[in-house]
Amino acid sequence: MTGAGPLRPPEAARAPAGAVADALAEVASLGGFFVVRVGGPGEGWQRLARSYAAGFTDLAEAVARRHRTGEPRVGVSIAQLGHAARLWSPALATAVRHGIVLDLDGLQRAEDGPALRLPRAAGWYADALDDLAVPALYAQVTRQLQALAGGLRVKVAPRLLDGNSASALVEAARALLAADPAARAPLTGLTTRLLATGHLRGTGATTGPGLGFRRRSCCLYYRAPNGTKCGDCGLAGTRVR
Repeated sequence: MTGAGPLRPPEAARAPAGAVADALAEVASLGGFFVVRVGGPGEGWQRLARSYAAGFTDLAEAVARRHRTGEPRVGVSIAQLGHAARLWSPALATAVRHGIVLDLDGLQRAEDGPALRLPRAAGWYADALDDLAVPALYAQVTRQLQALAGGLRVKVAPRLLDGNSASALVEAARALLAADPAARAPLTGLTTRLLATGHLRGTGATTGPGLGFRRRSCCLYYRAPNGTKCGDCGLAGTRVR
């Protein structure tokens, strides 16, 4: 699989909505990036497709103001990185802890911030997907990020955005490992396979049993007035201006 692709898992592998909702409720306890709300009133939420088509402008501008940077691409990159974390964290956690691949179609975003909501919980049992489980998980998250990239009004290198996705994936894996060290083997295996899939291939490499990561790009955070190079930055050890 080389891109987000049209992959759609078979309906026979569907998990009951209740099981998916329970899984999302459980993984939400791991931290803010793992939270995806389910159901409830629709007021105050917008379809992510609308936000993507608008270039994620409101969140990118809010990030730029918060970090006091006049470079629009810095705000875009950091906003996209945060969104990637909010996608990968619950998707990876429900797969590892509950054996469920989330169906992210219909995902919504809060009108006043980055929080995410599914009007109805949906997903597939990973065991029932067999060899399609990893491509399906990859496709559900990457399809969202490719739609975001397609609507951007600011030019940002595609491989920088892919690197952000990879960094968010590995950070989610590290958080899961810290919460459940016994899950090291399946978690490491799944993360490694995802990093070898499609747009994530070649973005970086894990290092050591603690799922350290060194990416081959940079999220540009160091260019904000008070920013620094991140721990996995491809520019670590180099002097940049």
